[in-house]
Amino acid sequence: MAINLLIAGRLPPNVVPQLENRFALHTLPADQREAEALLADIGPSIRGLLTNAAQGAPEWLLRALPNLEIISSSGVGTDALNVPIAEPRGIVVGTTPGVLTADVADGAIALMLASSRRLMQAERNVRAGRWLKDMPLGNRVTGKRLGILGLGKIGQAVAKRAEAFDMPIAYHQRNRNPDVAYSYYDSLIGLAAASDFLVVVVPGGPATENMVNGDVLDALGPEGILVNVGRGSTVDQPELIRALQQGRIRAAALDVLEDEPHVPEELLAMENVVLTPHYTSGTIETRLAMGQRVADNILEHFSQAAGTH
Repeated sequence: MAINLLIAGRLPPNVVPQLENRFALHTLPADQREAEALLADIGPSIRGLLTNAAQGAPEWLLRALPNLEIISSSGVGTDALNVPIAEPRGIVVGTTPGVLTADVADGAIALMLASSRRLMQAERNVRAGRWLKDMPLGNRVTGKRLGILGLGKIGQAVAKRAEAFDMPIAYHQRNRNPDVAYSYYDSLIGLAAASDFLVVVVPGGPATENMVNGDVLDALGPEGILVNVGRGSTVDQPELIRALQQGRIRAAALDVLEDEPHVPEELLAMENVVLTPHYTSGTIETRLAMGQRVADNILEHFSQAAGTH
């Protein structure tokens, strides 16, 4: 009998073709009543869950899957996967680490350039037939000080790219990395005060919630630019809006928000804010690599499980 898998979130296009002939695939309906009816029927038979880092594995869904063995998620974030609930039940949680590092780092640099050089505002001016009318000058990126919150793989990839812009680089995280020569700050406020750009790369979760608060933004200062390619929960969003409105920081470039896909009207109204839809890893190459890892997680798990019987 085929093993039952449940698809509970958007997946890259190369996942289903690799699994549909080996497993019985079921898709969770978007309608809650229909979803509950499906789970009442097949929930106990589901052994694998396919999802993504945004839609995750809600607690109510995990409760309806008593025999679940593995969650395979497209993305590196685990804050929506309810790992503290899954792991005690022996559920394997598989993600797609490493495959999106280059593209997220590229995206961070693109957001730095877009915000500092006012590229989005310039593009809107041209489309509106305004050319240079009321168009302020931007600010240089080359030689500016870069602070990175979270010097993991993505943070280091951002730093490597920033070196080409002759940027002095510093970072903050829980511990110093002895393998890099960048300046280390043991406080986020200290890093912000020493930065022209503060790039946020840390993961979400309780430990990082609202790390970038009013004090950090004030330390970044009226010439500083905040770039967030990590998680929206790491930034105190209402305080960020106030800081932008009050000129306490120069600009912000945000690929992630507190309550995606909802965007506060205040952010939409500001010319010094660049917004993208959680998109820095959004390339064909990365999506296919993520999809391959999602499928491999499933194939490897059930191959190993079969080998133990």
